[in-house]
Amino acid sequence: MNAYLPQPERHAHILFGVLRAHERLAELPALAEHADTALLTQVIEEAGRFVGEVVAPLNRDGDETGAQWKDGVVTMPPGFRESYQAFWQAGWPSLACAVEDGGQGLPTVVEAVLHEQLNAANHGWTMAPGLLHGAYECIRHHGSDTLKARYLEKLASGEWLATMCLTEPHAGSDLGLARTKAVPLPDGRFALSGTKIFISGGEHDLSDNIVHLVLARLPDAPPGPKGLSLFLVPKFHEDGTRSAVHCERIEEKMGIHASPTCVMRFDEARADIVGEPGKGLNAMFVMMNAARLLVGLQGIGLLDAAWQKANAYAQERRQMRAPGSASKAGEPDAIALHPAMQRILQTQRAWIDAGRVLAYRTALELDAQKHHPEASRRESAARWCSLVTPVLKAAWTEQAFSGASACLQVFGGHGYVREWGIEQHVRDARVAMIYEGTNEIQAIDLLLRKTLPDGGAALLALLGELGTDLAALPGAGRTRAAIARLQNFLRDELLPQAATEGAPPGRPFWLADDFLRATALLLMAWAWSRIAAAPGGDATAEAAFWRWVWPEFDMRMAMMAGTLATA
Repeated sequence: MNAYLPQPERHAHILFGVLRAHERLAELPALAEHADTALLTQVIEEAGRFVGEVVAPLNRDGDETGAQWKDGVVTMPPGFRESYQAFWQAGWPSLACAVEDGGQGLPTVVEAVLHEQLNAANHGWTMAPGLLHGAYECIRHHGSDTLKARYLEKLASGEWLATMCLTEPHAGSDLGLARTKAVPLPDGRFALSGTKIFISGGEHDLSDNIVHLVLARLPDAPPGPKGLSLFLVPKFHEDGTRSAVHCERIEEKMGIHASPTCVMRFDEARADIVGEPGKGLNAMFVMMNAARLLVGLQGIGLLDAAWQKANAYAQERRQMRAPGSASKAGEPDAIALHPAMQRILQTQRAWIDAGRVLAYRTALELDAQKHHPEASRRESAARWCSLVTPVLKAAWTEQAFSGASACLQVFGGHGYVREWGIEQHVRDARVAMIYEGTNEIQAIDLLLRKTLPDGGAALLALLGELGTDLAALPGAGRTRAAIARLQNFLRDELLPQAATEGAPPGRPFWLADDFLRATALLLMAWAWSRIAAAPGGDATAEAAFWRWVWPEFDMRMAMMAGTLATA
């Protein structure tokens, strides 16, 4: 009961039964040869086997032992280095990387399924390779030929790991306040000086090298975010010398104890620039957007792991007779038969399955954005990824925490003690609501950066596509009506008021969280309409969504209307 068990058949059902992934991939010339359900299913099954047998058993010991810091050196928990070495040598980090870089050229969605499984099995362990693909894409798109030759293959394979060094003690969500300096050197490189905090995997013994991607400011750079450039600093240079990069300490955290969260000091560390001066955030956003999808998958995976434990416990634990029980008088029933427990478990199942539909669809759209031969299709794919990613990140990490807490409730007092392992999921899940842009930042991103500036055109187009997609499905009328309701609210109320001269400038900020949540619920309704239309759907979880999750949509719409009326 303490170890997560991957269930590849559930992933395959969403991929092929609901999303028809093989048909979508067949439209992409670069990936058409991989549009084979047998091949993709085999990869998912083998991934589940590795995750279940190698990574999941390390979860509890990793939490209890934690990463250890001494004199600037971080030692990972027992078994972590060996399992990570086996991971990259088996080719798992390279699934979706380009063949010319040593990758396997498989669809992004296969990597998404792998990371969902990994995070469910062992969140702390998975923090290490979690940034690999984003770092790879960042250097692939913005690095010089020299940097590509030096680092791409090592990052694609996972032989070397990477970090994302953004945050400073005084600069968190407002990266424009960053002060780390980069001074040009005679050889064309730069000397970096400054301190970065909250750096996941800044120091460890999992890999033989660590590639740090660091935001810093050139001497003549203007203030604010436009003055930031991106630099690469390896732990070890190509000649074997160690960089002037020091891990001053690791944080004592609520959860993910096995992941070292480091304070990193750069003392005139030799660095190469990545991309153009002053365009550091543009280059870094390639990495951040990839990370945000993976954090959404963290939420889904962690919630599934908590649900698995709670569901298994509920089948075994016997207490009292359930209403309408057929058991003999005086014999207690499994608590899984009690309505209160069924409500908890079925609600989380509804979130998990809908989240998978949206996350896997997003991964498929990432490939369509890159490879589809039609420009209009590439545009719609980019629109989906831009709008749905912040929703996935915010809504499903919030549900991972609240849902894991609800799953702990299934255990009663036993859930509050460490023996059963459920409390670790609650602690581990909490951080996902914070990093890679807090959930409040995701809401601001969705409404104020991606919806209001274009007059709602992108979101209205996406909602229109969802409505069209459901037009031929029986029983989807409720979802289509809700889509029209959000469209009308955006077009007739929110946009006009936001554009009104003299309107309070902070008004959209007040309702951004409710707007994201309403959008998430609408996307869930679309996902469940698709699941219900596919063979082998889960009628129990579908009913749970409409009964216990969907009514929140009305509440969020009412809250937004009230905010517009009073703000």
